[in-house]
Amino acid sequence: MRFLRRSLVQLVLMVSCWAATGPAPAQPYPAKPIRIVVPYAAGGNSDVIARTLGAKLSENLGQPVVIDNRPGASGIIGSEVVAKAAPDGYTLLMISSGNLTTNPALFPSLPYDTVRDFAPISNVAYTSYVLDVHSSLPVHSVQELIALAKAQPGNLDAATPGIGTGGHLALELFMAMTGTKFTQITYKGAGPALADTLSGQTNVIMDAMSTSLRHVRAGTIRALGQSGTTRSPLMPDVPTIAESGVPGYEAVVYNALLGPAGLPPDLVARLQAEVAKAARSREIEEKFAELGIVVTASTPRGLADFMEAESAKWAKIIRDAGIKVE
Repeated sequence: MRFLRRSLVQLVLMVSCWAATGPAPAQPYPAKPIRIVVPYAAGGNSDVIARTLGAKLSENLGQPVVIDNRPGASGIIGSEVVAKAAPDGYTLLMISSGNLTTNPALFPSLPYDTVRDFAPISNVAYTSYVLDVHSSLPVHSVQELIALAKAQPGNLDAATPGIGTGGHLALELFMAMTGTKFTQITYKGAGPALADTLSGQTNVIMDAMSTSLRHVRAGTIRALGQSGTTRSPLMPDVPTIAESGVPGYEAVVYNALLGPAGLPPDLVARLQAEVAKAARSREIEEKFAELGIVVTASTPRGLADFMEAESAKWAKIIRDAGIKVE
C-alpha cells in the first residue's frame, strides 16, 4: 500500500513537471512590437502614411508599431528585409506601388520574387503627384515649363526619388508625352529629393501631394499641375496636367502593406481588418484628406489583382521608354 501511494505521488510529480516545462499556450497577436519597414528615407509619402497609420494601429492594438526606414536601391533593400523575415506578422512592408510593380521590369535579378515572396495585405491609400518647380524658376504653368525645357534641353535639373520609383516614372511619362528633356538627379527617397528642390539645388520635381502641399502653400515651391484625372480640393486652382495641354496624362501613387510569404491566412485577414479600421477612422481620414491622401484599404485579393494589372502596365512603359537601372 505504501509502495502504491509513493508511486502515485511520483506520477503526480512527473505530470506536474511535464505541465510546467511543456509548450506554453500561444499568445494572442500581437504580443510584442510590430515593425513596419519603409524602404525609403524619412519624410517621403510612404513614410508619412506609414507613421500616421502606425500610430493609430499602435493605439488600437495596444503594442508599439515601429517604423524602420531602409532606403536605397529603388526600395529593394527594405523589401528584401521583409521578404526574408519570419511570417509571424511582426515584420511588415509599406511600399509605393511604383517600386512594387515596376522593379521586376527594371531589374533583371532581384533578391526576391514580388509575387512569390510576399503576402498582400491591403492597398492602404493613394495620392496624386504634383509637378513642382522651385519658386525662382520663371514659369507659372505647365505650358511655360514645357516651352522653357524645349528652349534649354537638358539645362533644367529634375529631382527623382530613385530610378523606377513612382516619381521617376511619372516624370518620364511627362517627358515622353511633351517631348521635353530634363537632367535627372537621383536620390535615395522622396524626402532628400524634395529637400534639394526646396533649397533650389534642383529646378523641378514630380512629388506626392501629401509632402508638397505645405511647401506650395508656403511659397517655397510652385505647383504647376496635378497628375490625377481631377483636381484635388486641396489645390483647386492648380489644374491637372491633362487639362494643361497634355491630354491623357495620368499617374498616381498607391501605398500598399505586405508581409512575408507564408503569413497565415487568418493573420492576413486580421491585419487587413485592423488596417481598414485604422485608415477609415475619422481621425485618419481627416488627417489624410488634409494631405491629399485618399484611403483605399482594399482586400488582400484586391491588392493582388492590382499588383498584376499595374505590373503589366508599367512594364510596357519601361520597355517602350528604354528605362534601365545603372
